[in-house]
Amino acid sequence: MAKSVNKVILLGNVGKDPEIRVLPSGQPVANFSIATSERFKDQQGNWQDRTEWHNMTAYGKLAEIIRDYVKKGSKLYAEGRLTTRSWDDKESGKKVYRTEIVVGDISLLSGRGEEGGATSGGYSQQRSGSGYDQRSSGPDDYANTGITDDDIPF
Repeated sequence: MAKSVNKVILLGNVGKDPEIRVLPSGQPVANFSIATSERFKDQQGNWQDRTEWHNMTAYGKLAEIIRDYVKKGSKLYAEGRLTTRSWDDKESGKKVYRTEIVVGDISLLSGRGEEGGATSGGYSQQRSGSGYDQRSSGPDDYANTGITDDDIPF
C-alpha cells in the first residue's frame, strides 16, 4: 500500500468547557470544540472573518489534562488525526456521521490569569495510550521573532 498521512494541526480557542466521560473500560474521554478563524478580503475589499468549528476528542491521560487545565476560551495548539464515526439515530433510524479530530498532542497556550487559566506546556498521547510527554517552553522562546500583535490575525 502506498504511504498515506492523516494529520491535523490546529491553533485556536476552546468554545465551551470540555465534556468528560469515562468509558466502560475506565478510560477517560474528553470531548470539546476548537474555533479557528480565517481572515480574508471580500470582493469589495473589506476584511471578513470566517470561523470554523472543529470537534475534538482526547483519551486517557490527555483527557485528564484537558479536564484539569482546559476551559472555555483556552488557547490550544493541537495535533491529531481526522476520523469519522457513524451510528444509527434512535429516533429517526437514519445513519448519522460525525467527523472529529482524535487528539494526540496538545500545548496549552493560555497563561495563568488569562481566559481558561491554563498554563503553557505540551502534552502528547503515546500510541499505546498509556502515557504522555511533558515539554515546557518558556515565555522568552519567541522573544526575538519580531512578531507584533498587529501581525497576528486574531
